[in-house]
Amino acid sequence: MTLFNCNCRCSCTVAAIIASIIVGVLTAFFQITAVITVVPVFLWVVFGIAVVYLGVLLIAAALTRNGEGCECRCAALNAVLIGILGAILFAVVLLAVGIVATSVFNAILVGLLLFFFTLALTATACLVRCFAECGG
Repeated sequence: MTLFNCNCRCSCTVAAIIASIIVGVLTAFFQITAVITVVPVFLWVVFGIAVVYLGVLLIAAALTRNGEGCECRCAALNAVLIGILGAILFAVVLLAVGIVATSVFNAILVGLLLFFFTLALTATACLVRCFAECGG
């Protein structure tokens, strides 16, 4: 378990990024092969969850004391912010463009959407873990 502690280079955030890349690539593959389809309701739900997470991030950043505590907190906050903003951006782009099930361009956009959304979720888990281990 020492691989995923706050003081190690191979942190929880790296594991979150790797998991997000895997989810994004699999989603793009499944979208292009028409195994899954993305409906506008899903895009609105992802957009709404990302906006709520943005509020949670603002509260978590406000509760974080500067200069005290764990080194992993800043990396986790940055990863959550990148995931949230990417999910919002690609949800809006996909809502504006419209989705074609067998389009390579749309498959890449859906893969990027799920990459950023998964990054937001997994980095939030890393942030909660960091708050718990490093004394909030």
